[in-house]
Amino acid sequence: MKILTIIPARGGSKGLPGKNIKNLLGKPLLAWSIEQGLSSKYVDEVIVSTDCKEIANVAKKFGARVPFMRPDYLATDTTSTADVLLYTIEELSKMGEVFDYILLLEPTSPLREGTDIDLAIETLVGNENAKSIVSISKVESQHPSFCISLSNEGFLQSKNNFQVLRRQDIEELFYYEGSIYFSEISKYIDKKNFYHEKTLGLELPKWKAFEIDDEVDFIIVEALLQKYYKKNKK
Repeated sequence: MKILTIIPARGGSKGLPGKNIKNLLGKPLLAWSIEQGLSSKYVDEVIVSTDCKEIANVAKKFGARVPFMRPDYLATDTTSTADVLLYTIEELSKMGEVFDYILLLEPTSPLREGTDIDLAIETLVGNENAKSIVSISKVESQHPSFCISLSNEGFLQSKNNFQVLRRQDIEELFYYEGSIYFSEISKYIDKKNFYHEKTLGLELPKWKAFEIDDEVDFIIVEALLQKYYKKNKK
């Protein structure tokens, strides 16, 4: 069983310029995901896919491989993650590097831990009926049962007759929180997606589910990391 970790990190970011190498508690944002991938008991390779030489140098400094630069046509605002992953898998195959599983770690989700990655791997490999697993988190304050809309005149509109529900009375729902994606490579190549009828869910707590898209997200994640990282260090 050979496991390939891919961390996509292109140079352009409009929401938070330079976010992939922005300093987060003493090291670049990207470094957190690299170190988490390397800390796994099962991962064989951690590769960063980037079009930016500065990001590539940071990736190498923290122990990841950058075997080739991402072409410009795969580094635009409209490029899909699937295109990047499939390109990377194909290029590695041409180099004689073949893997059984693929692990995607988005650098914008630095709150996961290496133990979460190992649990995801163990859960999928231990289930003969499943082909992939993704991290999820429970929907709480933004649950559909609490959502309202506005009329053209600005009045509240409710789909449940303005009934106020208790949290314990609502249906348990989850959302894709983006920290961990793990799949058999053959299934991923076939589906070009981690989400399908053979996908398991790995629930992560609320504090690990924040991802960084803008400055506000960065401030929140930094505060959470500072609290929980110090706590775990103790």
